[in-house]
Amino acid sequence: MSVRRVMGTEVEYGISVTGQPSANPMVASSQVVNAYASATLKARRARWDFEEESPLRDARGFDMSRAVADASQLTDEDMGLANVILTNGARLYVDHAHPEFSTPECTNPLDIVKWDKAGEQIMLDASIRAAQLPGGPAIVLYKNNTDNKGVSYGAHENYLMRRSTPFSDIVGHLTPFLVSRQVVTGAGRVGIGQDGRGQGFQISQRSDFFEVEVGLETTLKRPIINTRDEPHADPEKYRRLHVIIGDANLAEVSTYLKVGTASLVLAMIEDRYITRDLGLETPVASLRAISHDPTCKLTVALKDGRRLTAVQLQLEYLDLAKKYVEDRLGADADAQTVDVLRRWESVLTRLEDDPMLCAGELDWAAKLKLLQQYRDRDGLDWDDHKLHAIDLQYADIRPEKGLYHRLVSMGRIETLIDKGQVDDAMHEPPTDTRAYFRGRCLEKYSASVAAASWDSVIFDIPGRDSLQRVPTIDPLRGSKAHVGELFDRCDTAEQLFRALTG
Repeated sequence: MSVRRVMGTEVEYGISVTGQPSANPMVASSQVVNAYASATLKARRARWDFEEESPLRDARGFDMSRAVADASQLTDEDMGLANVILTNGARLYVDHAHPEFSTPECTNPLDIVKWDKAGEQIMLDASIRAAQLPGGPAIVLYKNNTDNKGVSYGAHENYLMRRSTPFSDIVGHLTPFLVSRQVVTGAGRVGIGQDGRGQGFQISQRSDFFEVEVGLETTLKRPIINTRDEPHADPEKYRRLHVIIGDANLAEVSTYLKVGTASLVLAMIEDRYITRDLGLETPVASLRAISHDPTCKLTVALKDGRRLTAVQLQLEYLDLAKKYVEDRLGADADAQTVDVLRRWESVLTRLEDDPMLCAGELDWAAKLKLLQQYRDRDGLDWDDHKLHAIDLQYADIRPEKGLYHRLVSMGRIETLIDKGQVDDAMHEPPTDTRAYFRGRCLEKYSASVAAASWDSVIFDIPGRDSLQRVPTIDPLRGSKAHVGELFDRCDTAEQLFRALTG
């Protein structure tokens, strides 16, 4: 009934080796991850534990055959690529051709922003360290979603949900929300179509790459609703909703609203609060059409015969969410829930009037305003290579080069997290989830941690014949409140393990 729930994000970063256009991106990505791990992780480097992963289990009640699955779906196989767990509870690894950062488990939108920003800084530090190695190339990382040559890479979200919620309800009520929310969460893109050859500017970097409404795939025939059923928690109680339809945001308000509004909609779905039929006649076509219209005036057809703009559709969800929070919480609503609702309404109201009024908060509006200034000054058409270069430079994570960072330094984009909080989040885990246990184990007992994953920590304890697994199946256990005192009094991993197992 609020924005609070266990959630996390995963962002693949675009990568370029300066002066080496034919460089192998898998090698470059491994150099980035390994350079950071070598410089920052003490003693033994824990491996990722793949044992509990099940990427081919489908929420519709079946398992896809490994024989027909695309190689990109087999995320439970150790491909020998760089893969490390950090003391802040996050995962830094190579996902095929890209370095990827997965936040630790968080419980609220503001923490997602904090650890997502910590991921940007970790990636920046990693690229700098890679370049400082003997013979190391200059590597540039971009927080974006496409190379504009037909390739897209993901920015995923994960939300813990009640297992009892029928998956058909999720599909029916969440699809229109995800299709329309890009007017708030889009990162903006120069070019139309997967290869970006069409002239124009669009709201989302990802929308042109989605082809079906529902499916298990994440890189081929991308679905609006992904059906991967891999809870990383007690499967009798929970499912993990894996959302693959979203852009990599630099603007903190975009990220904050992306996860905050989604969490509210999921709460309404769980409580069966949504009774309006907001279903779209053609979701995939509507997704692309909305993205291609930065005026936000285009209407799309609903199944009930109405035609609404994306903003109007979002306002329908906002209206439901405001009533839902008032009905269930009233004056007891927590501050972040109240703030998400306020910001959501403010942004939608201004988008309906003039999208450029949101240029200080939303990525796509900020980028479009910047691009339009260059177009007006230099008389550039949308297919001009300078505009494509500016688009890419917006996503450059280097503070001295990235245009997003320049806008922030000029006070033209609002931020929610200060630098000190980001610096702390680079090394410290959230205190209110199992990420605290994982991160503290890696920080204090690194030499004894053989492996870890979202739902386990595996110790190699002297004198024992086998590795010792500590399950962390409940995402809300292993918090500082639960185990903080144990870390204070246990000097070794053996002492900790004995205390935990009795």
